[in-house]
Amino acid sequence: MSPYKTGEAAAKAGVHKETIRYYERRNLIPEPARRRSGYRIFTDEHIDRINFIKRAQELGFTLSEIEDLLTLRVDGYTTCADVRQRAETKLWDVEEKITELQRIREALQHLTDLCQGEGPTSQCPILDAMEGS
Repeated sequence: MSPYKTGEAAAKAGVHKETIRYYERRNLIPEPARRRSGYRIFTDEHIDRINFIKRAQELGFTLSEIEDLLTLRVDGYTTCADVRQRAETKLWDVEEKITELQRIREALQHLTDLCQGEGPTSQCPILDAMEGS
């Protein structure tokens, strides 16, 4: 277990120093020990936690949801079913977002099909449609 200063830990985890500070403030990573000089000392455990957070974010989990997952990880009464339930909820959220994005894409496609890209903006069918005209 190597000790890292904030900048070193950030580089090793592939995040900015401010990200680490933010995770600390949110209590997403354990409070690091300090050197006599006051510098925080991060360990491989911190790096692993940051990587967990990053991977969870890539899957669409918010920091609040990640905090919940981290709590489940250390709760002796939590089962894989509890974690699965949260993943299924996130999957449902993602599917809803995909449906909404597809609806938006279709609407934008329709609007761009209406517009020839010529004439003044006062006669733009895209702007007219947004105004409800």
